[in-house]
Amino acid sequence: MEILQPEGWAKPRGYSNGVAASGRTVYVSGMIGWDSQGQFHTDDFAGQARQALQNIVDVLAEAGAQPNHIVRMTWYVVDKREYLAAAKEVGAAYRDIIGRHYPAMTAVQVSALIEDRARVEIEATAIVPAS
Repeated sequence: MEILQPEGWAKPRGYSNGVAASGRTVYVSGMIGWDSQGQFHTDDFAGQARQALQNIVDVLAEAGAQPNHIVRMTWYVVDKREYLAAAKEVGAAYRDIIGRHYPAMTAVQVSALIEDRARVEIEATAIVPAS
């Protein structure tokens, strides 16, 4: 995997501007903050983000992929102020689950998610290097 950082650009915090990779592609659908049985344990933004990230890691494992294989993530949040207010806790959860690996990322505020209790939905793409 190669991080793409154009010369002279300010270094991004918590994500990469671009990533180049080759191998087996794994697409993870939008994961929300409920457990494997579809149960929410919190309405807290950071808590739901933590669970959504863990769900992504669990799905990746089914393909033999690891968090460091993630090349792209898209975060859908229902309230950008809530997201920004929880940034420190979300960052800690991210580092606990994903590590210090920062793929290309986009965060978008949406008017709602399909599950009414969901505060965040995260989708990911991973590239597992050929062995």
